[in-house]
Amino acid sequence: MQSHQKHFFERPIVLDNMNTQTRVVIATVLSLLVFIGYDYFFMPKTTQQADGNRTMQVQSTQASAKNAENSVAPAATTQSASPKPAARNTGADTALEGVIATIETSNATIEFDALGRISQVYLKDIQYRTEEGEELKLFNNPRIPKPLEIRFSDPALNELAFKTPYRVSTSRLEVSGDKAETITFTQDLNGFTVEKKITIHPDHHYDVDIKMSEPKPYFVSPGYRPDLRIDNYTVHGVMVEEADGTLTIIDDGDAKGTEAFRKARIAVAFDRYYATALYDFDNGMEVVVNKDAEENPILFVKEEGAERTLHGYIGPKEYKILQAIHPELTKIIEFGWFTFIAAPMFKVLMWLHSFIPNWGWAIVVLTLLIRVILYPLTYKGMVSMHRLKQLQPKIKEIQAKYKGDPQKLNAHMMELYKKHKANPLGGCLPMILQIPVFFAIYRVLLNAIELKGAPWILWINDLSVMDPYYVLPVLMGGSMWLHQRVTPSNFTDPMQEKIFKWLPVVFTFFFVTFPAGLVLYWLTNNIFSVAQQLMINRMLEKQPKAE
Repeated sequence: MQSHQKHFFERPIVLDNMNTQTRVVIATVLSLLVFIGYDYFFMPKTTQQADGNRTMQVQSTQASAKNAENSVAPAATTQSASPKPAARNTGADTALEGVIATIETSNATIEFDALGRISQVYLKDIQYRTEEGEELKLFNNPRIPKPLEIRFSDPALNELAFKTPYRVSTSRLEVSGDKAETITFTQDLNGFTVEKKITIHPDHHYDVDIKMSEPKPYFVSPGYRPDLRIDNYTVHGVMVEEADGTLTIIDDGDAKGTEAFRKARIAVAFDRYYATALYDFDNGMEVVVNKDAEENPILFVKEEGAERTLHGYIGPKEYKILQAIHPELTKIIEFGWFTFIAAPMFKVLMWLHSFIPNWGWAIVVLTLLIRVILYPLTYKGMVSMHRLKQLQPKIKEIQAKYKGDPQKLNAHMMELYKKHKANPLGGCLPMILQIPVFFAIYRVLLNAIELKGAPWILWINDLSVMDPYYVLPVLMGGSMWLHQRVTPSNFTDPMQEKIFKWLPVVFTFFFVTFPAGLVLYWLTNNIFSVAQQLMINRMLEKQPKAE
């Protein structure tokens, strides 16, 4: 322990020579490096086309679906203690993928194929429509398994199941108002009967009662995740809430093999904005996660009894919808490492939106609130840096006097700090503590589907996508440069000064592709920072200089 202390005290000059601008440069560069590193190492690099339209034919997607079939876990024998789902039979008749039932709600159109699966969901709300104004199709590039697909552990039975169509109680169903409607699918497999009774609610959630004529081990899937908003900045994959509330997230490309979760409460596959889930908060579920050929996770719920009731949801990860179905479902909205800050921050943003109908102005007000809350911390850091700046002549004098005696140098430096109530880390610490807050709001504005299609002013018609004319990123860079101008500088290293001056340009290009809502937050934050810096500068100028 003593050796570590000696090593620290022998190097006070490095810490003491850090002036105000040095700390700003370090904090800013570190923030940028964290952004780049997080994007490179942790963000999935899948690039797929977003937002399909309803005019595409079902037949055009059958080839891609068949190619994906071979990537699911292979069949296992019925003697296995923990049977895996048998692979889907690739020789199945393509006619079984045709639509045999359609359910219309006020918000969505849900289609079922001849195997009793949800083959497609169209969202009717204008907020979710494509740029061409067409209804949004959740499964743009159909993958397997599909929602409510059943696979048996017995390979022979499974092969027969994928060749035998279901009978359906009605080919078309209207769900109007607040009343739920039920549709029944029945399959006869050489004397063995499977029945799915599905009750559809107006808000995209459903209940499914599965009955077998005799107990057989089988697996039912919530489906492969929607694939509409796949980018490098948000997580997409699966999430399982375990019995103790622990959330396990497996990103696309990170699945390592079969994983099992006992008494799980939620099993959900999701992309940035949309999700498909099965859940049971009363009894729990036996959830199995397999992987496909690309190491993407595939969800199944394992069952062995003759009867089982599950609950499901397919649709947008919109907080109010999920909260109304069940408060626990809001956990589907994933905010990353800083969820403990981001989740309450998101609730504050929604609360502000209840008074300010424009999401853009709600973001501006939220930014102001954050600045007000962090003001004591920012002010304390500025005062500490101001005192250190005033003490620079005295610090250099002590350093020159005790250059060859580290112990005396350190003792006199500590005495100087104590006398003038200066903290060498006081300027850096506030900046470091604000980084989690920034990343939290970053996650909120990136993941909130509420911002999709939400206009602000003038040319900003959608806060969830980049500024088409790059005006906000340029203004953000300009405000960052202005903040540099009003921040007192005391550079001693020319290279450090050059790096600092180029940071606004670097950040401008870095933010060009970011959603307009996030750039608006950063721009607003810079403007408030400039105002706050000017105010603090005036207050510190009135304070007496250190003796």
